[in-house]
Amino acid sequence: MEIRKLNALRGLAASIVLTTHFSDVTGWLDGALGGRAGQYGVMLFFLLSGFLMSHLYFDRKADKENIKRYVISRIGRVVPLYVLVVICSYSMHYFGYTGLYEITEVQSLIAHLLFVYGESVLWTIAPEIQFYVIFIGLWKVACWRRGYIYVIVTLVLIILFFSNFPRFYGDFDGVPYNFFHLMRSLPYFLVGVLIGMHYKSANIPLYLRKNIFVLSLILIPLMYPHFSPVSSDAKMKMWLSYEVLFVMAAVFVSVVYFVPDNNRLLSNRTGDFIGKISYSLYLLHMPIIQFINTFEMPIAFKLILFLSSSVCVAYLSFRWIEKPAAKIINSFFCSNGKYSK
Repeated sequence: MEIRKLNALRGLAASIVLTTHFSDVTGWLDGALGGRAGQYGVMLFFLLSGFLMSHLYFDRKADKENIKRYVISRIGRVVPLYVLVVICSYSMHYFGYTGLYEITEVQSLIAHLLFVYGESVLWTIAPEIQFYVIFIGLWKVACWRRGYIYVIVTLVLIILFFSNFPRFYGDFDGVPYNFFHLMRSLPYFLVGVLIGMHYKSANIPLYLRKNIFVLSLILIPLMYPHFSPVSSDAKMKMWLSYEVLFVMAAVFVSVVYFVPDNNRLLSNRTGDFIGKISYSLYLLHMPIIQFINTFEMPIAFKLILFLSSSVCVAYLSFRWIEKPAAKIINSFFCSNGKYSK
């Protein structure tokens, strides 16, 4: 059964990233909505990823067939558009044109295709793919002794904290790699896994299922560097702060568990639409900002043009690239034509 609220959360995450990057590039509102605030949108994406994986798969056997369906489904969902963007970026530079992203060397192209490095917003795809691999191990553990998931997550959080989030980055024969992004993002994915484990079995009292909990979303802009009353390192080193993880997890739990499923702010056609095209929005918005910012026009017009163009391009991408590619991949690799969502 679809959790409709998650579409709106996915759309919100993409919107945070878009508005932050627009503010940074154009100086809109003196950059008040920028300053790395887009990271909070990415955190939501990673929480959602962990939540959905444990919610959808932990009740299934981690046998060969189910793992195959899982891998095919994940590849079909994420990889085709990403690979197309990466190859187009390199090809355009190779032929002397401005690329979508700065992928100008063969070594950089290889690193992107191996999911060990990412330019600009593409950095998030590498840890996401790495999460998919890690999850298979968690899935097997959950089928054997589910309680060990809590032990594993706790140990990982402690180790990352005391090791100061290891900086594994560099290059191998000129091919760059950066696993620091995985280290700093992993807590959000793992906490999302924990939250998703209990969604089906949770029995939330009716007196706690109130629309007022949607106000927890206000906590996200309150953490923006330009607005935050926080004066600790958490203000700028958000990925390395478990205080930020706690707040983001609290917001996520409040929305998913306590806000009623029929909440009009989160369960509506607009949220459904933006949520469905959110991946294309995320991957394709930066080149659109850069292009629109070359025009001489008021920032308000740039914002309108940017948002409308981004939504149109994302919809076309979703309609003609994402969906067909996922369907082709799943149909080709699944003998009976059925696959996991």
